[in-house]
Amino acid sequence: MDSQNTTQDKEVLSFRLAKEEYAISILKVQEIRGYEEPTLLPSAPACIKGIMNLRGSIVPIVDMRILFNLGEPVYDQFTVVIVLNIKNHVIGMVVDSVSDVVTLSDDQMRPAPEMGSTADGDYITGLGTVGERMLIVLDIDQLMSSEKLGLINGVQKAA
Repeated sequence: MDSQNTTQDKEVLSFRLAKEEYAISILKVQEIRGYEEPTLLPSAPACIKGIMNLRGSIVPIVDMRILFNLGEPVYDQFTVVIVLNIKNHVIGMVVDSVSDVVTLSDDQMRPAPEMGSTADGDYITGLGTVGERMLIVLDIDQLMSSEKLGLINGVQKAA
């Protein structure tokens, strides 16, 4: 076996927020659901829309448009909740729409640009190109585990 076997295609789920296309590893996606208004939680950060009951599990719902400060969210027939499994925690993220599942090879990936000292740049693993499309590939584990959200912090400390 030679070292060429280290290159591996990566399947990602692409979705839209405002006018941009983002992507996350398909391995983190548990399911995709239509948007339903969640139950509000008092004193939660603005990006946490609330919680929903998913077959007996209480799931926090994060609005990605609010989190990324991409303008006022609009909830319509295309709005969906991508249910994620992050470090054994189920989290829902609201996006404008889901596009498709794309396989990105190493030669389709470019490194993320340097964002200086902004923490948000830490969540971008790279840029994927598919034809004319540019996908902003997110490290969804790191993003959902961030102190900004506070969803998984207690677990990391306990682990």
